[in-house]
Amino acid sequence: MPVNVLLVDDSAVIRGLMAKALSADPAIAIAGSAANGAMAVSMARGLQPDVIILDIEMPVMDGITALPEILKVSPASKVIMASTLSVRNAAVSMQALALGAADYLAKPSAKSGNEAEEFYRELIAKVKALSGHKATRAPVAATVTPVPMIRPAPVLAAQSNVPLYVGGVKALAIASSTGGPQALLAVFEALKGHLLQLPIFITQHMPPTFTTILAEHISKAGNRPCSEAKDGDVAVAGHAYVAPGDFHMVPEKDAGGRVTIRLNQNAPENYCRPAADPMLRALSRIYGRHLAVLVLTGMGQDGMLGARIVVENGGSVIAQDEASCVVYGMPKAVVDNGLCRAVLPLPAIGGYLISQIEGR
Repeated sequence: MPVNVLLVDDSAVIRGLMAKALSADPAIAIAGSAANGAMAVSMARGLQPDVIILDIEMPVMDGITALPEILKVSPASKVIMASTLSVRNAAVSMQALALGAADYLAKPSAKSGNEAEEFYRELIAKVKALSGHKATRAPVAATVTPVPMIRPAPVLAAQSNVPLYVGGVKALAIASSTGGPQALLAVFEALKGHLLQLPIFITQHMPPTFTTILAEHISKAGNRPCSEAKDGDVAVAGHAYVAPGDFHMVPEKDAGGRVTIRLNQNAPENYCRPAADPMLRALSRIYGRHLAVLVLTGMGQDGMLGARIVVENGGSVIAQDEASCVVYGMPKAVVDNGLCRAVLPLPAIGGYLISQIEGR
């Protein structure tokens, strides 16, 4: 059965372009299209589409107003927020994720060329990834209190019985994609007041501007400084750094022994820039066995090759479990390759990191 998609955008041209691109994939069918949020609510009730592409700025009823109403009448639908790239729309997209949207996508500034082609490639990939996920959506806002820690599932990696803190963890790296912003907020809320003895490096697949807003949300959720990384930043304990949209983050150790963040626009890896693999390779060179890695929800396998290098150098990797992922792609890749110390439900991750890194 094809994936049924409802397109919601006030521009008939944009709806037509998206319909043409999506329909080119035989696994996707256009169930309908709507010009505003009110129409979308009515159509979602009748169509019960698998995926809804929802614009933010529309007349009559905008996307952020329509979103909760859509999820009431069609709770199984996965909603992808699509908007032009702006600070306001990035902030609204983050709000939408907290309200139950599954993902977001920045519209291209041009309707043709490489930028548009990349947008449609990513749109098709996200539609198919979200429709293939069987677990129910469980959006996590920054104010949600994590449930008590659940016993982690033992897995695969050599020396998995050795606590992380025995070697002395000196840095934590986090890789995430689809569903990642919600998961990151939940993890950082659980880490409040903890892991202040080490820097945290984050690669979340996100466009420019969105990463700036994400860092602000993480800072509020975790009550710790978190910023979009800048080239030349010296990594300090207690601070979290988010790779900026369209740049790989590759820390290096300078002549004085300080860990300095470097940014580059080398070719995308796993179709992503920023990508987790270059970050993990760079951090493993610096920290070796003193590096811990967390792989959260996301499509594809970015982070797997970097995690393999981390493990080969003595570092440790844990992953989010399938049931709590929006898309079980990136975590599955590291699990299937036998790279993990533990596979954990999202509410258990913060407590596990605290107990393993701080020895509590």
